[in-house]
Amino acid sequence: MAKQVGRDQQGITLRGSAEIVAEFFSYGINSILYQRGIYPPETFTRVQKYGLTLLITTDPELKNYLNNVVEQMKEWLYRCIVQRLVVVISSIENNEVLERWQFDIECDKTAKDENEPREKSQKVIQDEIRSVIRQITATVTFLPLLETACAFDLLIYTDKDLEVPEKWEESGPQFIANSEEVRLRSFTTTIHKVNSTVAYKKDSFP
Repeated sequence: MAKQVGRDQQGITLRGSAEIVAEFFSYGINSILYQRGIYPPETFTRVQKYGLTLLITTDPELKNYLNNVVEQMKEWLYRCIVQRLVVVISSIENNEVLERWQFDIECDKTAKDENEPREKSQKVIQDEIRSVIRQITATVTFLPLLETACAFDLLIYTDKDLEVPEKWEESGPQFIANSEEVRLRSFTTTIHKVNSTVAYKKDSFP
């Protein structure tokens, strides 16, 4: 009897994995910017994704910026040359770094030489991503209140520095002095694995 294979069971290719991870970053960054109040709540709109109601920006400039970053990430993920994405939140007043959301990316480079897709259902991957996004949302319960107007910056670490736009290269790691770090859940497509952590300033507590 012929076995019918649904779209969910088609397996994961390198290109497909890159798209899944880049899409996660798009929703993840939007969630961080909303949860931490970096942009006004009225500039976000609700969408359904991963079985959750998520908020994404409607600000044209920010939307365009994030779309460009995600497209570039897709390419770097496909080429397995990106190691880390960091969302840095800092005070506009004095540029002090208050939070650092770090996403470490492991890529199984043997996938470049594979012809067959890897076996892992989209549903299982989506469930893992949902857990990470839920944790991002839940961090408001323990992260210190950001009492000053803040801005964000994105840092992207790649294998080959030539590919990275200069304005990102010159930024430096932007670490937090005297910080506390919380490890969040990870997810894997079997080709890319993403480990998440958030660091915040310890003495920000009242």
